[in-house]
Amino acid sequence: MDFKISDFLKPEAIIMEIKAKEKIAAIKELVDHMVAHKFVSDGERFLNALAKRENLESTGIGDGIAIPHARTDAVDDLILAFARSAHGVDFSSIDGKPSHLIFLIASPENKKSEYIMALAKLSRLLRREPVRQELRAAATPEEILKIIKENET
Repeated sequence: MDFKISDFLKPEAIIMEIKAKEKIAAIKELVDHMVAHKFVSDGERFLNALAKRENLESTGIGDGIAIPHARTDAVDDLILAFARSAHGVDFSSIDGKPSHLIFLIASPENKKSEYIMALAKLSRLLRREPVRQELRAAATPEEILKIIKENET
């Protein structure tokens, strides 16, 4: 299966500038956005799954990136959302720096392999500094998607 991150991220699931400054507030803002666009059926259940996951271990992976994620039946299919923060959100990252690029992954319980693949591909893509710089500079959701499409392998 040729798994592409860009197949699971829709322009409507992209927030160019998130308002929240704190981790759970940022996650809630993303979840509310996904509920408003009908990507998630049960926002509360999804938020609880994400919060529980965050309590186990922070999803702030360093380099200004956070990838909150959870498997929940509040979604029917794997879906990604993206938010950017100029100010930065404290995700208790391993390097102690705030997160400016936040990718959220939602997956139904029964799609474990796609979920793991999404995490791995996203981590690999975001390890590259030029990609992070382009994502920080992008002006529109379409530009964000274009950057991901051009750089994913």
